[in-house]
Amino acid sequence: MIVRTNSANSDFRTLVSSLDALLAELNGDKHDFYDQYNKVDAIDTILVCYVNGQAAGCVAMKPYSESAQEVKRMYVKPEFRKHGLGERMLIALEQWAKELGYRKLILETAIYLDAAHRLYERFGFYRIENFGQYAGVETSYCMEKEIA
Repeated sequence: MIVRTNSANSDFRTLVSSLDALLAELNGDKHDFYDQYNKVDAIDTILVCYVNGQAAGCVAMKPYSESAQEVKRMYVKPEFRKHGLGERMLIALEQWAKELGYRKLILETAIYLDAAHRLYERFGFYRIENFGQYAGVETSYCMEKEIA
C-alpha cells in the first residue's frame, strides 16, 4: 500500500532518519554539503510505502520550476529491497506530479549509487548535466524524465 502524505508523517521521518544515517556514512566529509539540500520540514508531496503494515520505503517531490518537480528522499529499507517497491513508488509519484500539472521529474543522486541509477534508468530517467546547486559537483549524478 502506498499512502500520500506530507513531512509531518512520523513513518516518513523515521525512514528519512535511516536514509540520513546511511548517506552520512557513504558521503563522508561531503555529507554536510548534501544535507543542506535535503531538509523535509515543509514538503506536502510525500509517498510512504507499507508492506504488511510496516513502513518499508518513501519518496518525496518538491517544486523545482513551473514545469518540473524534484524527486527527493527516495529510500527503501534494506529488508524490502529487490521487490519492486522503488518502481511502484516512482509510478505513483509520477502520477501525482501529472495530476499537479508538472511535465518533468528531475533528481540528483550520488555518482557511486549504481543501483539507484539502474532503477531510475529502467523507469525512463536519463542523465543530464548537473543542475542548480549540484553544477560542478563531481560526486553528483543528475537525471530527468519527461512525464507529459
